[in-house]
Amino acid sequence: MLDHITIGVTDVERSKGFYDTVLHPLGIERLYAEGETFAGYGIKPKAFFWIGHRNGPQTSVHIAFSAQNRAMVDRFYEAALAAGGRDNGPPGIRAHYHPDCYGAFVLDPDGHNVEAVCRAAAD
Repeated sequence: MLDHITIGVTDVERSKGFYDTVLHPLGIERLYAEGETFAGYGIKPKAFFWIGHRNGPQTSVHIAFSAQNRAMVDRFYEAALAAGGRDNGPPGIRAHYHPDCYGAFVLDPDGHNVEAVCRAAAD
């Protein structure tokens, strides 16, 4: 079982703005921040997703956040695009993963593939 994950970003302030906006529709908020060094997101009291400043090139990652329903996936996607994310797959059924898999994908400012996914049947 995973406890937390940290990804590297080139501009922590820019990424905090992006993730503050994108994770809000999923009920995830910024719980910790240390200036321009790092920030932690989660559901009180536990931060499980962290961003930290990194210099130089890095490999992008794919991160999937659970959504309770399909409307949350839609709101995540809209918030991500409004916050400067780039479309990497609009909300929809991903039957090749699971018949009820409803997800959306965006690229964050550093090119990380960020997904919101709901595996429940239609609302």
